[in-house]
Amino acid sequence: MNVDADLKAELLALEERLLDPAVRAVPAEVRALLAPEFVEFGASGRVFDRDAILAMLAAEPPRVALQARGFKARLLAPGAALTTWRVTRDDGIETLRSSVWQQQGGRWQMVFHQGTLAARDDEATS
Repeated sequence: MNVDADLKAELLALEERLLDPAVRAVPAEVRALLAPEFVEFGASGRVFDRDAILAMLAAEPPRVALQARGFKARLLAPGAALTTWRVTRDDGIETLRSSVWQQQGGRWQMVFHQGTLAARDDEATS
């Protein structure tokens, strides 16, 4: 199911908040965006829960905000959405990103995220 333009814009804004160094530096702001049961499969191959992500971001050095490209959103069910996009990391490596968002308590929270290394010749999500 496609999402309407307003929901797509809302989900993109939420993803961009998580890419914003000013937000990433404030654990309470990140905690509000990630559901308690949040899980991430990192491009590194490691698995993180919400507490691990909060600790990692607290130790993160200052960085430039990353920009999502090729952003798409799809409604999975009422109150559940999938977002997909790509980003070039600070180290120049391209990654494909996907997140599952769920409406909880009247707001959207991320319940799952995955980062995958992108093939250099794959621009399907650009």
